[in-house]
Amino acid sequence: MHSYWFFIGSFPVRSYSTIFALAFLLGLGVTLYLAKIRGNPGDADHWWGLAPWLLVGGIVGARFWQVFFFDWGYYSAHPGQIVQVWNGGLSIQGGIAGALVAAIWYLRRHRLSFLHFADIATPGILLGQSIGRDADFMNGSAFGAPTHKGFGEVYPPGTLAYETYGSQPLWPAVTWEGMVDVALFALLFVILQRKKGWPLGFPFAYYLVAYNVCRFFLEMLRGDSPRGAFGWDAAQWTALVSVAVGLALLIWVFLKEKRKTPLGVHDKMGEGE
Repeated sequence: MHSYWFFIGSFPVRSYSTIFALAFLLGLGVTLYLAKIRGNPGDADHWWGLAPWLLVGGIVGARFWQVFFFDWGYYSAHPGQIVQVWNGGLSIQGGIAGALVAAIWYLRRHRLSFLHFADIATPGILLGQSIGRDADFMNGSAFGAPTHKGFGEVYPPGTLAYETYGSQPLWPAVTWEGMVDVALFALLFVILQRKKGWPLGFPFAYYLVAYNVCRFFLEMLRGDSPRGAFGWDAAQWTALVSVAVGLALLIWVFLKEKRKTPLGVHDKMGEGE
């Protein structure tokens, strides 16, 4: 666990920032590949135009969620640190929300199907999230609660985890979440091999439901977020809303499929090979 790879003079090259950038680029790479083999003509060009907006929207949304929903008690007392994203503190759920706002704006402007592009992006989102959790681990800024047992992750001095719990072994909640993301990424590709195909919007709904159900339960092991009603933190409340939206989307797309009503631009993400 190292917050810095090395220094160029007095400028630190941070592990969090570099791994975050790698997560975005690899997620974009998977998306561009799927856009070429399963998308519509011209999709790849639009992804190049959309990507910068997704990055900006994702960072703004991730920081907004972290500051105002996850840890306002801290940031209200330290307002100067609100803009210091390089020190960690980016919410995955907020990043998705911010990227969705940017995507809706871009796609409406170009009169393109939101669900078509969301389906294409879903595998890349899962892969990017998995790698992004490595950034949290290296930075020691997202961590579990003490296990009170003889196992767990022990963070070194200089990390927020150590400042909070010292050398106590902590639940590897963030590490497990990264593993879950990889499993959901692989499972999605297996599911998409269905010969009959899936209706437009299914892959994105799968992400909303599957990831957020897993996130809800993994949050029970976290030790870095304030908890409110029912002992739940902001991530769990966000997960519940996301699952509800995902289930509503699943019902809608399957009802549309049953009625044989076009959903918009033909989507190839649901076609079996």
